[in-house]
Amino acid sequence: MNDDYDAIVIGAGNAGLSSAATLQRGGRRTLLVERHNVPGGAATSFVRGRFEFEVSLHQLGGMGNGPLRQVLDQLDVTRRLTFVEERDLYRTVVPGVLDITLPAEWKGVADAIEDSFPGNRARVESFLELCHEVGNWQLVARASLHQPQEQAAWLRGLSRVRRNGLRPAKEVLDEYFDDDRIKHVLASYWSYNGQPPSTLPFMDLARILTLYLEYKPYHLRGGSQAMSSAMLDSFLEAGGDVRFNSDVAEIRTRQGTVVGVRLANGDEYDARMVVSNASAITTYTRMLDPTVVPDSVLRDLRGRKLGISGTIIYLGLDATAHELGFTAGTNMITSELAEKTVRDSMFSLGPTPYVVASCYDVDPIGFAPPRASHVAIFSVQYGRVWDTLAPEDYARAKYAYARSQLDLVEVISPGLRDVIEEAEVATPHTLRRYLGHPGGAIYGFDQDITDSWLFRDTDLKPNVPGLFLLSAWTTAGGYNPTIVTAARFSQRLLQL
Repeated sequence: MNDDYDAIVIGAGNAGLSSAATLQRGGRRTLLVERHNVPGGAATSFVRGRFEFEVSLHQLGGMGNGPLRQVLDQLDVTRRLTFVEERDLYRTVVPGVLDITLPAEWKGVADAIEDSFPGNRARVESFLELCHEVGNWQLVARASLHQPQEQAAWLRGLSRVRRNGLRPAKEVLDEYFDDDRIKHVLASYWSYNGQPPSTLPFMDLARILTLYLEYKPYHLRGGSQAMSSAMLDSFLEAGGDVRFNSDVAEIRTRQGTVVGVRLANGDEYDARMVVSNASAITTYTRMLDPTVVPDSVLRDLRGRKLGISGTIIYLGLDATAHELGFTAGTNMITSELAEKTVRDSMFSLGPTPYVVASCYDVDPIGFAPPRASHVAIFSVQYGRVWDTLAPEDYARAKYAYARSQLDLVEVISPGLRDVIEEAEVATPHTLRRYLGHPGGAIYGFDQDITDSWLFRDTDLKPNVPGLFLLSAWTTAGGYNPTIVTAARFSQRLLQL
């Protein structure tokens, strides 16, 4: 078999689906190759008993006429989906210290913090103004994929962005607030980037807050699998071809230039460009002839750090969200204010001091039966901490860690354990096996300031002629950045 295509896209995750649909709808005959039997990657769901479980989506930002909405409209995806707008950003809880829910509006955040911590309104409003300015710059700049020289010209007129964007979020928060409780609340979204406030670039915190405050947080009826299926439908209706249950064994080259792919079953397909949604490590070190990979690429890979992974409990519960005490869909629960405790735990198998508990039935997405609910409990960890275990110790460690996660969630939901009907636990090893990501990394490389897209523009350039990488390994992690960046970049590829 030796079919000709204009483009071949490896991997039907968020970026792969977005790229394939953009290319095919732009008139390029495109083949999408996926090793699993369904599209989505992490954007999928699974069924246990009476429940369907959302694998990874906590909240979807950017649908209120933001960048993501614009891309999904262009791809004819929006009309196929039902979005459930959330009233709140999140609930932040530190037992005995604070319990506050922030609504999904700029003024509402200032009101809520003033109610809980009187005398701070002016500071909060000033901080949010800065977030709005820096966050909108970040969203627009990343979506438009400006080149470094364009960025420099733009930044000359944005003095507050220049001064604050690359600073640690903690440093900016310290400048605005004396109360550690307020700083903790406003930094609660840090886990969506995988870096605690001391290493999280302020521009990334500002981007996340702006994304959800300006363009609102949403869930999806039918979960992220519905969006993955809708993007696949858009691709297929435009005439695209897909091969499921198909591993790419080799990205084929001729005289150093990409000419197609070879699958594990021996089938070969020709194309003048290949877009890889696989990790950069897998793409460059496992799929390519080593002689065509520039030494500079290998040096760069050796100098980067694998990003965070996590351990997740999926619970099907024989009680409603209201009965269980869940008043917000997204709940950030920490045992104490000290960041060091959380940071240390990211490298430990000891009891977790931090969870994100997502209850998808405060604003139901349709996955739980009547009078029941389902919850995902996530803790940030680096995958390598699990590599130290002997195989015979793995199950014991996994369930001990999961019990510590349940302990924290029971702070806001006493008796949760008594109504568990279904339970699954996924560790970084699970994520590595399912996603094929080294270390089970969910956001690609470690997203501290050294890995910022401002300094890594070469990630989106063809280091091997005809090969382009689009995934969380080449842009900010999360649904919005990967889908939007893949679509915008693939629009550029249509000009080649």
